[in-house]
Amino acid sequence: MAGSDPVEWYYVGVDVGTTSVRAALVTREGQVKTTAEEMVTIWKPHSDHYVQSSIDIWAKCCSTVRKVTQGVQRNQVRGVGFDATCSLVVLDQNFQPVAVNLDGEAERNVVMWMDHRAAEQAARITSTGHRVLSRVGGVMSPEMQPPKLLWLKENLRATCWRDAAHFLDLPDFLSWKATASLARSLCTVVCKWTYCPTEKWDTSFWTAIGLEDLLENDHSKIGNVTCCPGSPVGEGLTQEAAAELGLDTGTAVGASLIDAHAGGLGVIGADVRGFSLPCEDQPITSRMAMICGTSSCHMAISQGPLFVPGVWGPYLSGMVPELWLNEGGQSATGSLIDHVVKGHVAYPQLQEQAVKGGEHIYSYLNRHLSSMAKDLGAPLELLASSLHVWPDFHGNRSPLADPTLRGAVVGLPLSQTLDDLALLYLATVQALALGTQHILEAMTQAGHDITTLFLCGGLSKNPLYVQIHANATGLPLVLPAQTEAVLVGAAVLGACASHDYSSILEAMEKMAKVGKVVQPDHELWSFYRKKHSVFLRLHVHQREYMALMND
Repeated sequence: MAGSDPVEWYYVGVDVGTTSVRAALVTREGQVKTTAEEMVTIWKPHSDHYVQSSIDIWAKCCSTVRKVTQGVQRNQVRGVGFDATCSLVVLDQNFQPVAVNLDGEAERNVVMWMDHRAAEQAARITSTGHRVLSRVGGVMSPEMQPPKLLWLKENLRATCWRDAAHFLDLPDFLSWKATASLARSLCTVVCKWTYCPTEKWDTSFWTAIGLEDLLENDHSKIGNVTCCPGSPVGEGLTQEAAAELGLDTGTAVGASLIDAHAGGLGVIGADVRGFSLPCEDQPITSRMAMICGTSSCHMAISQGPLFVPGVWGPYLSGMVPELWLNEGGQSATGSLIDHVVKGHVAYPQLQEQAVKGGEHIYSYLNRHLSSMAKDLGAPLELLASSLHVWPDFHGNRSPLADPTLRGAVVGLPLSQTLDDLALLYLATVQALALGTQHILEAMTQAGHDITTLFLCGGLSKNPLYVQIHANATGLPLVLPAQTEAVLVGAAVLGACASHDYSSILEAMEKMAKVGKVVQPDHELWSFYRKKHSVFLRLHVHQREYMALMND
């Protein structure tokens, strides 16, 4: 194996998130040596429309990879792995971008994952009751690709739909740009396109929803060749891509992943021996990976298919080859916290205090809450006992699977001080944790036996968010040794494609490392049971109000 060679080998992981492209140079042991990041442009031409450019994204991929590989020889880079948001890329027959909005600007050819323009199309697809819906929790989400494709056909038939020759998930677009291979990763087509590895495309589904034209030429527009995540794509980097990335032609490229799934690879398989965790010496199916950033994903795997109402999946080989994946999620988490905090009238005062103390605003808020709790002689988390948030400001992804739900706050006072802002922030974080508990309960009822949570992503760096999740769920939380676990997960794909590791499972165990374990405070369990009861009642009352208004 290459690991016996005295020359140190590296792998490049590239993560295309919602707002930026990041790259990392990662060792065989999973240590991140260098990282680089560049922001990408987002256009918002209409309400619920979010659009990007595949040209812009690829350019940022190239520049960040060149930056992180500056200090090593090209032949030391053994493999490259890409992950990205599950956004929809549209190209014409010459592989040029096709506009996805009425403005007609071709460069703006990516319908972002969080674009909810196709909510009505998603509802219509759900109403068909087609059998493929059983693999997405029974409800089609507007964040998946079939409703987005249907919206394009119904609204841009004479432009986008006429000119489009290739519809790709963004992770597959990146693999194609790197290798010229149109092979789709099972992660993308299974999780976001209703593809089934054993049954292939279900032609009756596409016909039933009015997209039978995608069946032409052996499904060429949506892909007719698939591969497992981490398997080698094509012949590796093409000459053109290698020149753009600053790497050698033929460097191995692993079949890509959706960004949240890469985060799962970067944490869930870590060796936990010596940490006294309940998942030690237990199957990997006792673990759940939680990737928490702008939104959050809750990834649980099983040996056989488990059908969880309102939770996506089961997906065969959706993250780990030959294992089934269920994917819960919250459409707005980090973005919700930002929305609540930055929209408060006391936000300028918060900024001023944070700048004065040389702190990030959330570090200041956490410290401010600790000070308030000390003054009152009460546990910090009890400060928001009478303040409750329903966090679905951007709809509920899981387990209610209702994109029409909206947020609610109960218990607001007339005052709007910095203390009030801190308490609203606390109640929002608690609501997100209770949302995670709601998802866990649905998974448990369907047969999952999860004993330990593995967190990564931007919110996992917020100690209050982490501790509240441990307390609200009653489960220990594992944080990775490398804070950039998503990038490690992407690098795992390159390591597998290079054949330096024999499987995804082996690469995960060797490259993912435990950094810290956070235990729940069981003395707060009773408090969170009461809070959870109020949380669920908020949802019931909100649906009743909406039904009354729509009657």
